Amino acid sequence: MNKPLLSVVDTELLNAKVNDMDELRYTIVAPAGHRLDEILGLLRNAVGAADISVIEGSLTQIDAFNRQAMPDVLLVDVNDNNKADLTALHRLSIQYPGMSFVMLCERPSPDFLIQAMHVGIREVLPSPLNIETLKGALERTRQHIGFSASRGGQVYAFISCKGGSGATFLASNLAYVLATHSNKKVALFDLNLQFGDALLFLSDQKPTATLADAARDIHRLDAAFLASSMVSIGPNLSVLAAPEDPSQAMDIQPAHIDTLLKLARHHYDFVILDVGRNLDARTIKALDHADAIFMVLQVTLPFIRDGKRLIEVFRTLGYPKNKVHPIVNRYQKGGDISLKDLQQSLGSDAIRTIPNHFEAAAASVNQGIPIAKLTHNSPVSKALIDWSETLALEPNKNTSNWISRVFRHT
Repeated sequence: MNKPLLSVVDTELLNAKVNDMDELRYTIVAPAGHRLDEILGLLRNAVGAADISVIEGSLTQIDAFNRQAMPDVLLVDVNDNNKADLTALHRLSIQYPGMSFVMLCERPSPDFLIQAMHVGIREVLPSPLNIETLKGALERTRQHIGFSASRGGQVYAFISCKGGSGATFLASNLAYVLATHSNKKVALFDLNLQFGDALLFLSDQKPTATLADAARDIHRLDAAFLASSMVSIGPNLSVLAAPEDPSQAMDIQPAHIDTLLKLARHHYDFVILDVGRNLDARTIKALDHADAIFMVLQVTLPFIRDGKRLIEVFRTLGYPKNKVHPIVNRYQKGGDISLKDLQQSLGSDAIRTIPNHFEAAAASVNQGIPIAKLTHNSPVSKALIDWSETLALEPNKNTSNWISRVFRHT
């Protein structure tokens, strides 16, 4: 049997899953012998041709996985009620928040099971193992990761070219219109980690949990836990609020963003991200996940200058041109700079515009009520509804090409 090489490598690389396909990677950790052969045989029977590797020995001997060997699911055969194994599992769950764990134990005590739950072990199976028990545990694990029957949702990121662009207003209000007018299940993630206030644009509710809380308990993450961490804005829209204390943002790692977005994509039709203006490892991880990046600006030279800089950053990050879409907010015809001039300056073939209606937008923001709910006949509301109807169309399998076709008609 091939044994994966173990080495200490960069933590952020370790936490990034190697493939996003519906094929999970499994690793078994067990002492050499008959039980290891039995577990391997049952696992092959349960998952077919999936990628399976084996580590012969004790869990406590594992230091770190290299990037090529990191599993999605770790099956561990532990000694009965051995707390050293739990300590090792707890360490690994913190080091690899996107990894799921299945523990096999012959005679676990009630106290041992409680401790296993506290360190984030969701599945403790009796040993010797049978195929049906294993299949059930693996299916629950797949659901937890987000690889079961899913919505295959779209992820759209909003980013400001410059402060005051209105990106948060557009992100939150488009999320609302998608949920209410287009009847889609929508999640809005406030990734402006230090000064996020997207929730205030939609509701006066106070969040009982924030993104920082979800990151802190990432080992518990599943669809139900994510939903319980969010503020519900009607039946179809939920908001994961930014940390209320800016210092809590330090606890949020790129791997947490990676895990949250992989799960959310599989349980929502649309995941809308308000990423603020700061580009760091966490926001770049979010942008990596995005099917489209909506770059919000206004038609003034400072916005255009910063927009060109931002496009150059995206080019450096390797994002294709058709992933980045300029959105002109507060647009008025007849200005000093035409849309044609803006297209030439930004190198964009098509630019969506949101008209200026300051009174209605200001009232919406000040009252914390979505503009489409407060002033349905506002030209801003109509533009957002038109945008949501376009996005709600059944997307082509090639998302980038579909997005491009959408914007050529705006």
